[in-house]
Amino acid sequence: MKSLYSIIRPIVVAIALFAVAIAITSRPASAQETNPPPVAAKVENESLLDVYQKGGWIMHFIAVSSVGVIAIISFCAMKISRKAMLPSGLEKSLTIAFANQDVSSALKLCEGSESSLSHVVRETFTKAAAGVSVYSKADLEAVAAETIFHEETKYMLWVNMLNALAAIAPMMGLLGTVSGMIGSFDQLAAGASKPSDFAGGIGEAMITTAAALIVAIPSMLAYFVFKNMLQSLISQLAHSSSNLISRFVTGIEPESDHAEA
Repeated sequence: MKSLYSIIRPIVVAIALFAVAIAITSRPASAQETNPPPVAAKVENESLLDVYQKGGWIMHFIAVSSVGVIAIISFCAMKISRKAMLPSGLEKSLTIAFANQDVSSALKLCEGSESSLSHVVRETFTKAAAGVSVYSKADLEAVAAETIFHEETKYMLWVNMLNALAAIAPMMGLLGTVSGMIGSFDQLAAGASKPSDFAGGIGEAMITTAAALIVAIPSMLAYFVFKNMLQSLISQLAHSSSNLISRFVTGIEPESDHAEA
């Protein structure tokens, strides 16, 4: 009997404690359910437009910056790629044309393409052919290097704009923060004492900061991605141009092509 009582007693105590704990925790929970805070209900019903308007006048400039970031990223995604700068089909066709030392066919191929490779080949052999009857490899490579530098500068201009927007967006957010804090201090100077009197200025400060970071972070990430992609593609463009010039001058396959085969 004693052993049975020693087993049942801790079970009864545990059940009693569990019932007391449930009774204690259920009262605040039921009170919260019956009396929900009005502030939470108001925040839940806010739309994105309401948040935008709370950010104040600086949000217009941040919105314009976000549109610019999206447009530049879309442009770089279309232009800074191997398909756009170094199409494999054009490279193979130019290789055959230059192996036969057929400059006119190569230039016709380049006229139908707007890639960086076609620009380099067209500029190289057009400039080198002006006023000379013999093509010099050194002259061709010098003109190709100049055109490649021009292509890199043309695309790097857009990539650098991403970096500029990534640096300017946090400054606009800081300006919105200062504007919101000035509004809060104006309320304080006017004799306001309730927390709700300062909520508008503090909300403006926080919203503009968050919006600016939302613009700046993807812009900075895209800047590094496209910068590295462009450097890699420019290196491949220089290598491909050098191979095409060697193919034209010698009329045979370059050593790199034999090694790949």
